[in-house]
Amino acid sequence: MIEPLVLLPEMMCDARLFEPQINSLSRQRAVTVAPISLGERIEEIASSLLDQLPRRFALAGSGMGGVVALELVRRAPDRVSRLCLMATDAQADTPQTAAAREELLVAAKMGRLEEVMRRIISSNTLAPGPRRIPILNDLVAMALDLGPEVFERQIRALQRRPDQQGELRRIKVPTLVLCGAHDTLTPLRKHTFMSELIPGADLKVLDEAGHLPTLEAPDFVNDVLTDWLSAPARAAYV
Repeated sequence: MIEPLVLLPEMMCDARLFEPQINSLSRQRAVTVAPISLGERIEEIASSLLDQLPRRFALAGSGMGGVVALELVRRAPDRVSRLCLMATDAQADTPQTAAAREELLVAAKMGRLEEVMRRIISSNTLAPGPRRIPILNDLVAMALDLGPEVFERQIRALQRRPDQQGELRRIKVPTLVLCGAHDTLTPLRKHTFMSELIPGADLKVLDEAGHLPTLEAPDFVNDVLTDWLSAPARAAYV
């Protein structure tokens, strides 16, 4: 039986973040995009998802979705067959970062969610080129559709999230770490750090992408994910 694939999006994103991957990968397997907006703690979000997800599945998360993915692996390692982390940070918020998020919350509640999203994921977090602005506009459209209440829940979850660095060495499934070379929000050094701690992890750097690789370099991401999904379950540990 071909294992289903569960995709977890970046904060304030929905299935549109993975549209190229859904179109490509769903030809061979069931592909589900699960929401990460039902809770104000990463642990709460993960717990609610486990009640809805298949018995066993491949798991890929982008940004905040990667943070939730790590919590899912920690809670139910027997249910995750393989793991992909994209544009993700395993570290907890510093007190300074957590405090800075309060200003963003206030602005979003005052009706300035678009401005806030353009501050969080600005053009300099993506690869240069003609597609940069359209992709940012797509991001803003997703965020506005989700709205300020979801934004508040997700910001609270990020502020309170546990530091997951200590859990990285405990991951026992084949793991792919994807990083856009132009990502200034979760830069290469963070992905290198994660890949070095996760046993057998494979690090792939996308030269033509930044923080949203699934939209910036969809063909490359599709190819890399296909290889990751095709590899034998023990390939990372041979």
